[in-house]
Amino acid sequence: MSINWNAHELDVFLALAETLSFRRTAEQVHLSQPAVSGLISRLEESLGVRLFDRTTRSVQLTGPGQVFVEQARLLRQQSDEAVRAVRNVAELQVGQVVLAALPSLAATVVPAAFARFALQFPAVRLQVVDTLSGPAFDLVRAGQVEFALTAANPAYADLDYTPLASDGFVLLIPVSHPLASGSKPLRWVEVATLTHISMPLPSSVRQYADAALLEHRVRFSPRYEVEHLATINAMVAAGLGVAALPELAAAVAPQAGLVQRRLVDPDIPRPIGLVTRRGRSLSPASAAMVEFLRQEVQRLVPHRNTVPATRPNARKSPPSRVNPRQP
Repeated sequence: MSINWNAHELDVFLALAETLSFRRTAEQVHLSQPAVSGLISRLEESLGVRLFDRTTRSVQLTGPGQVFVEQARLLRQQSDEAVRAVRNVAELQVGQVVLAALPSLAATVVPAAFARFALQFPAVRLQVVDTLSGPAFDLVRAGQVEFALTAANPAYADLDYTPLASDGFVLLIPVSHPLASGSKPLRWVEVATLTHISMPLPSSVRQYADAALLEHRVRFSPRYEVEHLATINAMVAAGLGVAALPELAAAVAPQAGLVQRRLVDPDIPRPIGLVTRRGRSLSPASAAMVEFLRQEVQRLVPHRNTVPATRPNARKSPPSRVNPRQP
């Protein structure tokens, strides 16, 4: 038995089952009477049974026809529910967004983007996993998150990287420091001899700082090395030194009594981008979330281009694939 019908044919059958009139059914479904008759005949042929008894005076459902009415109604209901479910996802009436983000981005970009998204699409569930780049790549691969917001290009064959924006480096300074009162950007070489608080190698923040000072043939030697951005902020606020950090990283756990000044010569942009599985498109909710994240990054670092500039040529620049311990 060859079963081959579509939703329109079921609708015509159900209309005839209700009206029991080929003329009224043809008017209702906007077809000619011969077209309705031919459609019903094809249904009967595919099922191998007569659905209607026809005479010149009347049309009546047969026993199999009555059974098929119930099943056709169920099929149309399921079809309508499937269409509604897909439309709800497409229109962000339901769904979820699960993403991974670096701690510095999860603490700055993500909360504001989530808040704006939740106001517009309250039925969509949101979840963020704050982790370093290496674990974030693994989560994307495993399908546990749909995408990752990172500052590192994975450069792996199974992952795609789409740049969204970039943030530059600033010097975090205690308000009592002599450099705190200036407004112009500082040159890296000008601050090389200050007491620095930084992250240990092989963190990318440290790699960027090393590369910037090597352009001036200066070896970067921080006095203090700590793992967490909140600790760096607190130590700078306590007057223990200064810290060269990407703008968004410097905004994590802000402390009173701190001043930021941009670092230039070289002006080193830290790329911020989207990591996804190659060949996999984002869900409508995740695609919408990406735009919210992009807007939030641009709001936080408005002087930066939406596409990161290339890193300056340094004698010892950070590797093209940033170490996965990036904060």
